[in-house]
Formats: sequence, C-alpha cells, structure tokens
Amino acid sequence: MSTGPHDPPRPGLPSGPRRRGVIAALLSALLVGLLVSLASPAQASDTPDGNVVRGVLQNTADNNAPVEGVTITVTSQDGQEYADTSDAAGEFLIEVPGEGGPVTIELDMDTLPEGVTLREEGQNVRKVVLLPNQEMPVLFAMGPDTRDVETKWDRLPGLVYSGLLFGLVLSLAALGLSMIFGTTGLTNFAHGELVGLGALLAYFLSVPMGIPFLLAVPLVVVIAMALGWAQDRGLWRPLRRRGTSLIAMMIITIGMQLALRYLYQFLTDGQRLNYQDYLTPPPHDFFGLFTYTSRDIAIIVVSVLVVVGVILALSFTRLGRATRAVSDNPALAASTGINVDRVISVVWIIGAGLAALSGVFLGFVQGVTYDIGQLVLLLLFAAVVAGGLGSVWGALIGSLLIGVLLDVSTLFVDAEVKNAGALLLLVLILLIRPQGLLGRKERIG
Repeated sequence: MSTGPHDPPRPGLPSGPRRRGVIAALLSALLVGLLVSLASPAQASDTPDGNVVRGVLQNTADNNAPVEGVTITVTSQDGQEYADTSDAAGEFLIEVPGEGGPVTIELDMDTLPEGVTLREEGQNVRKVVLLPNQEMPVLFAMGPDTRDVETKWDRLPGLVYSGLLFGLVLSLAALGLSMIFGTTGLTNFAHGELVGLGALLAYFLSVPMGIPFLLAVPLVVVIAMALGWAQDRGLWRPLRRRGTSLIAMMIITIGMQLALRYLYQFLTDGQRLNYQDYLTPPPHDFFGLFTYTSRDIAIIVVSVLVVVGVILALSFTRLGRATRAVSDNPALAASTGINVDRVISVVWIIGAGLAALSGVFLGFVQGVTYDIGQLVLLLLFAAVVAGGLGSVWGALIGSLLIGVLLDVSTLFVDAEVKNAGALLLLVLILLIRPQGLLGRKERIG
C-alpha cells in the first residue's frame, strides 16, 4: 500500500530520484567489483623448457627440395657450442640450455651439398638474442628468390575489404557517440573507454572465467547497457538538472576517460591480452582478390543487423521519433509530453551497448589492451564529424570512409602513421563543410 501525501517517509528507504541515484551508484560499484574480481595476472603462454633454435633448409633452385646433411651450430655467450644436422626433411632443431642471451648461429658452408649455395654471400652467420624459454625460427635462404612479389596495387582489394570491415565495426561505437551528442549536446571523451570495457569484459568472461565466447558477447553488451543506464541516472541527469554547462560536463568526461584508462591498466597489468576462441580462423580466398575468414563474415552480419536495426528503430518506432524530437529541440519535445530524461537514458543505454559490442570485435584485430579506447577515440570523432554531428546515417558513412582511408593510405605511408590521415580528413571536413557530409547547417553554432 502506498503512503498518503502526508504520511512520513519510511525509514531507511530513500524515495524518488534519491533512490534511483542510490541504485545507479550500487550498479556502478558492482561493475567495478566485477572487473577487479576478474582481474588476475596475465598467464604466460605455454613455452618449451629451455631455448630452441629451429628451421627448415630448402633449395628454391630445385623446386624447394629439402637440403639434408647441413650442420648448424649455436654458440652461447659463454662459448658453449650446440649443433644439429638437417634431416631428410631439411629440418634442424637445437636446444640451448640456460636463460638465453646473445648467441651466434652459424651454418657450416663445407657441409652444403654440391650445387647448393646461399642466396646471399655472408648470410651463413646470424647473431641474435634468445629470450628465456624462447623458440626461435631461423631461415637460411638457398637458391634464387622465386617469390611472386605483389605490387601495391595488388594489395588494393584486400586493403579496401579490411578497411570496410574495420569501418563497419567502428560505426557501432560512432553511432552511439553520435546519438549521445545529438540528444544531449555532450561531447563524450570517455566514449572510447566504453569500447575498451567491451574488449576487457569479453576477455575476462571468456578466458579466466571460461564462459563460452558466444555467450560472453551478449553478456558483455548487457553489462555495458546497465552501466550506461547507471552512468546517466547517477551522474549526468543530476548534472543536467543543476544546469551544469556542457563545457564543464565535457571536462568531466575527460577525467572519466583518464580514470577508467588507468583502472584498465591496473586490471591488465599493462599487457596485451588475446581471446582464445576464434582468434586464428582459417582464411578463404575470394577470387584471388583478398582473403576472408568465417569470423569476418560473422562480424559483418552482426554489425549490419545491429546498425540497420538501430537506424530503423530511430526512423519508425515511437521511441525513435521521440529521440529525434529531443535531438532537434528538447524544450519543444518536453512541451509535447515527451519524457526527455527517459529518452536520454535510453540513448545512453543503447550507446554504451553499441560501444561495448564494437570493442569486442576490435579485440580480435588490435588485441585487448588497456588503451584500445584511446587508440580509436580520434577515429570515432573523425567519423562522426565527417558524417555529420548528430546524424546516424552520417556516423555510418563517416566510419566506412575513415576505415577505407586508413587502410588504403598504407600504400603510400607507413602503417604506424596511418591514423594521421583521419586527423587530416577531420581538418579538411571542418574547413570545407563544417556540418559534415549529411549534417545540417542549422545544427552548427
């Protein structure tokens, strides 16, 4: 039975916004507790006992025939020598006791069969550093170079494919970022950390906890959506009601970004982690143009279904129309009876879920690292600005454009600096068409 208007509040039971704020705070604390409980030192991969130097000798002048009877010697830093002779398959394997260190690997030229020569003179001696418990492959090239060296234009179809795949995954997070900006006007610098949250949760749930990956992915999305709701209910809604400026709220997102990034670094010990399931699926050839995997197809199908579903929901459902109304004019939307706070909460829930799903997929490509959100944040902003601030279709098109631009640019620049192309595109868009490709001029200003 509900209390009357003059009944005193029940002791120990907060009411109204205060109760919802307590629930949001509890959800946030539970999520942080879950991450801390899941965190454990990264387990080293299984490695052989002792150091191993191995390789296969083949002669390209004789149709890659194995070269038998060649002696290879490894000399450790203390002068100890360990040798092996290549067998009928051309294989050799040399175990080097100890903790590794600088070693010299030498192929005995006098043991080469008649007519077999090294491809380059003086390449029979290698000086390398063995790490503890490392298995090091060593190649001694014999005979002429018969490799079919592909030109940069031969790589173009594969780069376009990988760029579209990356752009499609990026569009999930960009769509959420665009929706949050469109309804609240907030530039969320912590959105990249929601992407990182998805990758980290997928790893911790599937590897240390042993939950099947296909079950862990929807669980990750649900947890992220709950965090999105708690974040809006416990933080952003009270700030909006107090009239906090957008600049102050943007500065808060920068602080959240740094805090979450260092929390992720603590949980991962700064190491690069990898999923165990679907990590290296077998490639399939597509008419000689590029290769793809079954994992790629699954990512494409899921991403397309999610993006199209969100766009259709925004276009044809009652909640979608309310969201677009709030994006255009929150005050006018409120005057027509739309619950603006509820709409914004739904947008935060969807945006967090989309970002987490994008992070799960990016974990396959870039590995699970504590700074994965930082690495894609610039690309997210570039995609949203290029497509048009607040435009969901613009977020999709901008992400695909950024993805293709980044990968194709590696034909002309080093891969390490390819992200600079996104910044260049961002500057050009702001100079030529500030509202973006699909943006509207009245939204600028």
